[in-house]
Amino acid sequence: MTPVDATQEISTAAQPVKRGGVLATLLLLSATIGSASAMRTVFSPVQEVAAASLRLNDFQMSLLQGLAISLPIAALAIPVGRITDRGNRATLLFFLALLWTIGAALSVFGTEFWHIFVARMLAGIGAFSSLTVTISMVADLSPPDTRGRSLMLLSLGNMVGGAAAFAFGGSLLGYFASAAPLIAGLEPWRNVLLVFSGVSLALTLLLLTVREPARQEIAEANPALSVALRELWERRGLLAPLFLGQVTVVMADAAASIWAAPVLERHYNLTPEQYGGWMGLVILVSGVIGAVFGGFAADFGHKSKIRGGILIGAVIAAVLSIPGAFFPLMPDATGFAWLLLLLLTCGAVTGLVTAAAIAVLVPNEIRGVCLGAFIVIGAIIGFGAAPTLVTLIAGAIGGEKSLPLGLALTGAGTSALAAIGFISALVRARKS
Repeated sequence: MTPVDATQEISTAAQPVKRGGVLATLLLLSATIGSASAMRTVFSPVQEVAAASLRLNDFQMSLLQGLAISLPIAALAIPVGRITDRGNRATLLFFLALLWTIGAALSVFGTEFWHIFVARMLAGIGAFSSLTVTISMVADLSPPDTRGRSLMLLSLGNMVGGAAAFAFGGSLLGYFASAAPLIAGLEPWRNVLLVFSGVSLALTLLLLTVREPARQEIAEANPALSVALRELWERRGLLAPLFLGQVTVVMADAAASIWAAPVLERHYNLTPEQYGGWMGLVILVSGVIGAVFGGFAADFGHKSKIRGGILIGAVIAAVLSIPGAFFPLMPDATGFAWLLLLLLTCGAVTGLVTAAAIAVLVPNEIRGVCLGAFIVIGAIIGFGAAPTLVTLIAGAIGGEKSLPLGLALTGAGTSALAAIGFISALVRARKS
């Protein structure tokens, strides 16, 4: 089915959203992104137990956490972006949420590597594609001058979801280690995934109440895909370094979120019940600080007299993320937590500023395709390559015992590239 054919099955009728219902819609969209983030992240606090149960090594786990998620996104992000630009986004978001819920639920019953791989693919398709849809909807629910703050809610939802995955995932793992399983014979880590799948299903059903917002700032109604791609190509001077900056930030954050738990268990001798709570707090606080700073920095920069000022916050955050990447080399868990907080906060800032820049600088009719392209590259390089890159670097310098050093080198290198990318994008924006 082509993107154009798919849009014929999704009604394009937009309904005006009453002023009083805008905040409620924004909060529900934020909760939806939180659900997507939780479904994507909840495998991390249980991955050591799951790996032992399934007899998987680090390389196989890196494929489950990286390649399984990136492959389907790389194939479908552009079509989803195209449907986002032309179809009913509310309906599309509902089906994407249903997809990641099913994927998470299938992980509960997988017994082989390939079973879990396919389930993770389904979870990844919905979880990452939903970002394109929700950013597009939020852009139409708010005026340009406040989009940074509106997108702040999505960023908060993303971080709250990840925090909940660690905090409640670790706690539930400890609970089910001694409590009766929800289904007879179900291992503790599988019970954790089952609980999260049930909560996700409840949030998914709430999406049936969301109406399609009217589109704003349309320069050309329903342009052909070739026209949309040509318009993006014409903006390559700005978008290419912006891509570099954001994709390398995704690499650093993905590597950190996936391998933090194994490092804590192997090298700091902590259990998921011990670190789950404060890891969740680190993710939550970094999301709140990053979203607030990123949202206001984007709006302040956009209103300033500096050309490309909307990107200043991303430049500062990318530079500060470099020392944060050394969190796995800290002598104790306290230092680990503080530097991880710095890294994730900077990642939240750059992600929000990048989304705000696209929502402001890219026309509505090609915004979904642009976001889809970002997600394709981010999925392939960020989530597809980063987790495995950590294991390859660790293997080259000493094997699995060198996992902390491999993680630190990956994070520091990608953060440095991110700083170069955002600085180049800012310079290009000033010249445009």
